[in-house]
Amino acid sequence: MTAGTTSTAEDIRYDPYDLELNADPYPMFKRIREEAPLYYNAEHDFYAVSRFDDVNAAAFDHQTYSSARGAVLEIIKSGMEIPSGTLIFEDPPIHNIHRNLLSRLFTPRKVMALEPRIREFTANCLDACADTGRFDFVKDLGVEMPMRVIGMLLGIPEADQRNVVNHGEASLRTERMDSFATGEVFADYIDWRAKHPSDDIMTELLNAEFEDETGTRRTLRREELLLYLTVISTAGSETTTRLIGWAGKVLAEHPDQRRQLVEDRALIPQAIEELLRFEPPALQLARYVTRDVEFYGQTVPEGSAILLLVGAANRDHRRFAPDGDVFDIHRESHQHMTFGVGTHFCMGNALARLEGKIALDEVLTRFPEWEVDYDAAVMSRTTAVRGWESMPTVIS
Repeated sequence: MTAGTTSTAEDIRYDPYDLELNADPYPMFKRIREEAPLYYNAEHDFYAVSRFDDVNAAAFDHQTYSSARGAVLEIIKSGMEIPSGTLIFEDPPIHNIHRNLLSRLFTPRKVMALEPRIREFTANCLDACADTGRFDFVKDLGVEMPMRVIGMLLGIPEADQRNVVNHGEASLRTERMDSFATGEVFADYIDWRAKHPSDDIMTELLNAEFEDETGTRRTLRREELLLYLTVISTAGSETTTRLIGWAGKVLAEHPDQRRQLVEDRALIPQAIEELLRFEPPALQLARYVTRDVEFYGQTVPEGSAILLLVGAANRDHRRFAPDGDVFDIHRESHQHMTFGVGTHFCMGNALARLEGKIALDEVLTRFPEWEVDYDAAVMSRTTAVRGWESMPTVIS
């Protein structure tokens, strides 16, 4: 290795499995961007790019940077067979077939129609904490809202939504969130809805006809539908859950900007965009390189794994001037990489943004000031997403 890789400085090191490093990866991301824009990690045998233009271009080029062997480093390295229908682990044309089927879940009309119900649920969660003097951005709202919203979107009756996510009972929540994430929580409902069709999205997905990759026109098989719902429920919940947790921490650390949001709610949409840029739930996207490619005079060989460092790209001063490491709700708007780009641009981005805006608006109405209880805060131990398991605050 020569200039542009790890040999430029022995202490430049990014390990996606290092939880301590990932607790605050940004100083290292800054060094990688400036000193090793093509980074190679010999221990785990992967390359990484970190500058916005490089990450953006690679994310668009699905033919060269493929998701078909997985979008997570350990899955690519394992060589495991990816089940058909795992949307985030596919490339066009099959990706487009499955994406088009699921896109009917996230039309603007269907998303916006949920706003009153999301706001009512959020208000109920917050009102339950009003007299306690404490509010946990994640446990009291962040893990509750996304799953309830998916239930609303699919047309699952409210009584069944409560069975899936039971507000206030942490032990049950953990168990049910796990079953929700595997898709099995939908199994009985799918079987029941197949016999009792209704005017909802579950019925629509059960009956939707499409042409599969073999040219056969058919409907979704039951196991395919369960797998699709796994993708929706897992990917759809993580962004919002993490966003709400980071909002609690970042705005507590920037009380002047929080005060501006309290006084002018029209600033909330750009505050949500800045939160998404500043603390993205996924620090990186993994890809499989299908041909030799060159960065900064170095060759990344065909067959290599490469990480697109979203967290680094989102703070690149070349894109987010003058200093991407500064949180600023008044920052000039530029597209960030948190929702991806191109064929894998997040279908649920409008829903996640809506949930974030409602959550922040309702929180600021009830709790205009809060302090984080850092001693009780718990960061997630997962490597695929970065955020908080608990973000407890003391409310004024």
